[in-house]
Amino acid sequence: MLFCHSQPESYHQNQHSFLREALEPFLKNEEARLMAETAAKRSPFQYVLCAATSPAVKLQEEALTYLNQGQSYEIRLLNRKLLEFSEVSSKYVKSFIRVVFHDRRLQYMEHQQLEGWRWNRPGDRILDIDIPLSVGVLEPCSDPLHLNTIEFLWDPLKNASVFIQVNCISTEFTPRKHGGEKGVPFRIQVDTYTANGHGEYVEHIHSSSCQVKVFKPKGADRKLKTDREKIDKKSPQDRQKYQPSHETTLLKECSPWSDALNLSSSHSSSSTPSPVYHSSPTPCTFTEGNCSPNQQRELFMPGNSDHLLPSSSPQDTQQWLHRHRFSPFSRLFSNFSGADLLRMSREDLIQICGPADGIRLFNAMKGRSIQPCLTIYVCQQQTRTSPPIKTETGDVYHALFLEELTLVDLCEKIASLYSIAPQQITHIYRQKHTGIHVLVSDKMVQSFREEMSFVISTIRDENTDGFHVVLK
Repeated sequence: MLFCHSQPESYHQNQHSFLREALEPFLKNEEARLMAETAAKRSPFQYVLCAATSPAVKLQEEALTYLNQGQSYEIRLLNRKLLEFSEVSSKYVKSFIRVVFHDRRLQYMEHQQLEGWRWNRPGDRILDIDIPLSVGVLEPCSDPLHLNTIEFLWDPLKNASVFIQVNCISTEFTPRKHGGEKGVPFRIQVDTYTANGHGEYVEHIHSSSCQVKVFKPKGADRKLKTDREKIDKKSPQDRQKYQPSHETTLLKECSPWSDALNLSSSHSSSSTPSPVYHSSPTPCTFTEGNCSPNQQRELFMPGNSDHLLPSSSPQDTQQWLHRHRFSPFSRLFSNFSGADLLRMSREDLIQICGPADGIRLFNAMKGRSIQPCLTIYVCQQQTRTSPPIKTETGDVYHALFLEELTLVDLCEKIASLYSIAPQQITHIYRQKHTGIHVLVSDKMVQSFREEMSFVISTIRDENTDGFHVVLK
């Protein structure tokens, strides 16, 4: 019969002690190697959002920060290895800051969500940069085609500070708005790129992001106070299940946003991808404004290159946009022909380009001239040898549109009507009912009423080769 004798407890303790002593050099070397690898992999960049985190977030969840709509918040761009920084060959790096959706479902619907926001808030931006407060930031830019993105350059050997403003609130993207809804969370993400040999900022070096919720002004302060009061009421054991609140928010490393590289290369690449914004296909008519049908046909004559034509190719449309100072939107309309652009309504253009540029583009597309200060109608008096020109309703009058209430402008418009030089008109008179001729001056032109009608006659000037014009 075999008997199993258990070893004394001191034997096991001595054995474990012996193993620890034998493996200690190897463990120390392995630990040092892992720490070195971790330090080597860790990026020298660190971004800090100067806003307090919520204390009502559990330990296993991601930190959450509350922001006020339209308030300026500082993001500190830090380089933890100022002296050891050798990964970037260029003097400056370019960073893109953007506000994106945290929920995966809304990320897939980002285009539709942003289009809806743009429609409800024409001319506004989701993300703005507060340039006067920012420090160490060069060439800040807010792309009008990307309302949720800003970009700038900064020196990695010097810490920079950029102030941002988020103008949308979390409840604007909830499906039902009856009051008291839980707003959707956003992410503030910073993607940093360095320049390649061609000066294009396309080489990604670092990305970080954090989770935020945006409230109406002062709403973030009230929400943070409510969360603190809620945690203070809990027992000490329950408090340990929640993260402590910090005065600042540390952005955690993440993968680069997919559109950031496209934004970076779009400013230096010659390729023009297809437009990303599609407006509603609401047809517009050419009968708006003060243009008559005859004038409209003249505006869109094929030989008139100053106006956009329905037959214009995408290349001609691009040239027309550049000629009329719409270069910032040429990439957006890169695949649009003249007919495509002319189908867009005034509301569509305001939604895409903002109020100022949208109205200007609409007026330029429709060939609208400056509104005249005064409109008068004139009819040429027929001579005895000339056959009378009449219609079924009476004499034919021509409209003169005065852009300035001056005698010079009136003289130029009459000369244009007669196809002569303005210098050939010596004087302009106004014939009163008594038959006297009164010399027309600037003050008399200013006294003309809107849509007055005159009969024009001419008298040959005996001293010169000019004419005297009489308004009856």
